Amino acid sequence: MPFATAPLHLAVALADSGWHPAARREQAADAEQPTRAGFWLAQLRTAERGLLDIVTFEDPLAPRPGGDRLDRVRVRLDPLLLAARMAPATAGIGLLPTATTSFTEPFHVSTAVATLDVVSGGRAGWLARVSAHADEAIEAGRGELSTWSEQELFDDAADHVEVVRRLWDSWEDGAEIRDVAGGRFIDRERIHHIDFVRGRLSVRGPSITPRPPQGQPPIAALARTPEALRFAGAAADVVLAAPQDPQQLPALRAVVADAQAQAGRSGATLHLFVDLAVVLDADERRARERLARLDARDGATWAPGVPLFAGTPARLADELLAWRAAGATGVRLLPAALPRDLDAIADGLVPELQAREAFRRMYEATTLRGLLGLPRPANRYSARLSTASQAAAGPPSR
Repeated sequence: MPFATAPLHLAVALADSGWHPAARREQAADAEQPTRAGFWLAQLRTAERGLLDIVTFEDPLAPRPGGDRLDRVRVRLDPLLLAARMAPATAGIGLLPTATTSFTEPFHVSTAVATLDVVSGGRAGWLARVSAHADEAIEAGRGELSTWSEQELFDDAADHVEVVRRLWDSWEDGAEIRDVAGGRFIDRERIHHIDFVRGRLSVRGPSITPRPPQGQPPIAALARTPEALRFAGAAADVVLAAPQDPQQLPALRAVVADAQAQAGRSGATLHLFVDLAVVLDADERRARERLARLDARDGATWAPGVPLFAGTPARLADELLAWRAAGATGVRLLPAALPRDLDAIADGLVPELQAREAFRRMYEATTLRGLLGLPRPANRYSARLSTASQAAAGPPSR
């Protein structure tokens, strides 16, 4: 089966003061939050207290929608650098910073995520984002990409991911021999050029960074369109979808599974996470009132682009288990306002799920691949792997 099975996995997406455009104006919010390391560290520790699998860090390269409004947060911190700062201060949770394939070089992404995997002890991943926004292309100095079709953008993203994966494998395990007496630091026979040439990419390699502790840190991809679903199924380990109803999940799974098979990855374990925006309170009415208050402060009804839930942690637990029953292996929660809604996730939702035997009570693995039930992959360039495969096949036929 290509899809992972129970238990339920939980992720949280952190962005600014929260996902609601008026989150900064909540009473507990501090206008300087998005630029303070201490704020982000507090959120990571809350998520880890809740034993969540993953925290994702967003990286839109242009300001959020809102025109020239000055009452919305418009600053951004680099997600890879932020995750690296948080890694030594956390111990169990997976860290998935976003890097946009359209505007970043795969060589730099591969070394940055590999480095994050080292400093986190094997808890790194990468959220591969594909941008089709003309304003982002212009902002990043790649205005020509604004004329590309969706198919061209996702073909380019697939090449980008392939280069990153090959660079992670360009150093075999054990390539660092550190032979002080013999005067050799590396075994050159275990370091490989990748010689990738396709589309706009021409990358010889190898990486300057040894193979990450996980071998291949997990890759996640947003899947909001059919083309994005096919890209995610072909290239990613975690698909982040946003169906409006659990009944839509079987069709999404079919598209993803077909893309996975077409890419020759039918045997690989794959996760399908559902994105869900949340406003939480111990009282149902107060949760709805808080959402209405946030909307009033912003002057518009919030439309997060994913299903929106406003209610109690207990009722949210019902929703999450319904998504799991329909075929989701996990849910990524988008808190409307920080720290309030993240606190409710860790201290309200998680105990509710634990009481129903639907969520972990301790971290059962030390790596992100371990938490997600993904085996550590063999290195594609390993001579030992090739020799073993040939031996298993037996002598050539005559």
